[in-house]
Amino acid sequence: MMVSLAWIGLLAMLVIGFDRFLGKQANPNERPDVVYASDGAAEVVLQQNKQGHYIADGKLNDYWATFVLDTGATNVSIPAKVAKEMGLTEGRPQRTRTANGDIVVYRVMLDSVTLGAIKLNNVTAHINPNMDGKAVLLGMSFLKHVDMEQKNKQLTLRLKP
Repeated sequence: MMVSLAWIGLLAMLVIGFDRFLGKQANPNERPDVVYASDGAAEVVLQQNKQGHYIADGKLNDYWATFVLDTGATNVSIPAKVAKEMGLTEGRPQRTRTANGDIVVYRVMLDSVTLGAIKLNNVTAHINPNMDGKAVLLGMSFLKHVDMEQKNKQLTLRLKP
């Protein structure tokens, strides 16, 4: 009996360890560090994931979310499921063009968006009822306020003065 329990415990630890390893491969930037440059500017350094994307955890208002940095997205784009969990109310509908064609989204204003040490207030976003999953596209309504430098599979975001 004890040997069986030991094997079950070992297998459980292996499964948990492997799950964490795979999670780190998909999102190597869980909870980015709060970093300030020598001049006091807020900075975030992100590692590319295995697919070459920059994914990191951050906050929309005070709600933790997983961001996918997307310079091709005009605004922060929130899946409808995530918006509902956050308690966001759909704003004015507007048509937008995506890689999958024209769709209707709902404009909202976020009180804050936080990524590591970078926090912006009053960020334009939209609720996208056509997005699956829980990943939020961190678009240019946030990214236009930071300088970006990519080097050696790292992206450094620095709050513009």
